[in-house]
Amino acid sequence: MSKVSAVAVKELRGKTGAGILDCKNALLEAKGDSELAIDILRTKGAMAASKREGRKVSEGLIGIARDGYKKASIVEVNVETDSLAKNTDFQSLVSNIAGIALSTDGSLDNVLAMPFDHSGITVGDGIKQQIAITGECIKLRRSALLCVSEGVISSYLHASPSEGLGSIGVLVALQSSAEDKELLSAIGEKIAVHVMLASPSVISVQMLDPSIVANKRAHYMTEALDSGKSGNIVEKIVNGKMQSFCKECVLLHQGFVVDPSKTVSDFLKESEKSIGASIEVVGVSHFVVGKENDDG
Repeated sequence: MSKVSAVAVKELRGKTGAGILDCKNALLEAKGDSELAIDILRTKGAMAASKREGRKVSEGLIGIARDGYKKASIVEVNVETDSLAKNTDFQSLVSNIAGIALSTDGSLDNVLAMPFDHSGITVGDGIKQQIAITGECIKLRRSALLCVSEGVISSYLHASPSEGLGSIGVLVALQSSAEDKELLSAIGEKIAVHVMLASPSVISVQMLDPSIVANKRAHYMTEALDSGKSGNIVEKIVNGKMQSFCKECVLLHQGFVVDPSKTVSDFLKESEKSIGASIEVVGVSHFVVGKENDDG
């Protein structure tokens, strides 16, 4: 077969997102069989992805998608260059993956295995196709899903090039029976901004790793004893330093960035009075492009 129709090329491109020349060559190789051409493009995409494995990918975007008030997903997709991160096709890819993640448990493997489009390929295969098209390594680095039975999932995106995308993304899950969902969402958004700026490791003291707490206490105890202190003085010093440690890494104990004179816990108590219902932070996801973050 020496020729393929422009219509066939257009249809294949619509199904796969591959370049015009790649689609034409795949159809020629497949002798006009579009399904076989898709398999050929998928194989070539996998080969291209394999060649680019190991390349540094520290640029990219965070994508957030939501399903009403009670469910939201967040993903990080990395690329090699800032110029590709600004590309509208790449931005569409991130938005698409974030939307797909809403139908998963939020785990990376589950998202990668989900159908990418109507052609039946997976998200993982779709990313490989984009690698073949762009010539850059593209990686779905992480994903998360937050849900509540009652309440809202609030979000915040920093440096957003378009709706649902940004260089920093935060989800905050608030469990509450409050009827005013818009006000509750606004409360959650303030906490999300706080999380972006303060980067807490956990939501509450109870969520701290017991071994880390024990090591910190032992370290502070040794410091106090080595300085010549003894008895109740040592205990007071250690307790004071442990409180400072909690203020640094525990969300509810941190000084609220909007008003440092109160803690996040204080802000929540005030918000409960204004909204007429209890509010509990039950989940936090904080993604920064190219950086590791702890999710509370």
